[in-house]
Amino acid sequence: MAEIIEKIYNLLEPLLDGTDIFIVNIKIKPTNNIKVFLDADGGFTIEKCSSINRRLYAMIEDEQVFPDGDFSLEVSSPGVDEPLLQKRQYKKNVGRKVAITDNLDIEKIGILKEVNEENVVLEMKLPKQKEVTIVEIPFTNIKKTVVQIIF
Repeated sequence: MAEIIEKIYNLLEPLLDGTDIFIVNIKIKPTNNIKVFLDADGGFTIEKCSSINRRLYAMIEDEQVFPDGDFSLEVSSPGVDEPLLQKRQYKKNVGRKVAITDNLDIEKIGILKEVNEENVVLEMKLPKQKEVTIVEIPFTNIKKTVVQIIF
């Protein structure tokens, strides 16, 4: 499967050149169901999604990635409850409330203030205290980060 994912990645990259769209993840189920998760700095619209889906589907057929033509393709953005996987996703979500679980399974909730190559900066309000605390968390210590939806 890794070889097929790499082929799809290589077909997809040129389609995204010159756009604000980036690859988050590619998965393939044993039934040859390809799931491509994309995001964009300026938002990933239905129009962008369907255009890429049509073009990528044709390329997969042309390249005979699945020689018998037995595959399905789904292109979408990750769901709102999906963890952030790419640094670019973190940068896109600066200013939003996130829940970060570290490698010790300790969860920190706060406002994502800054993202750099090594770590993220989180502004947290500690329980029973009025002041806020700024915490730097290295990417190497992050197990999972999920954007918190506020209604």
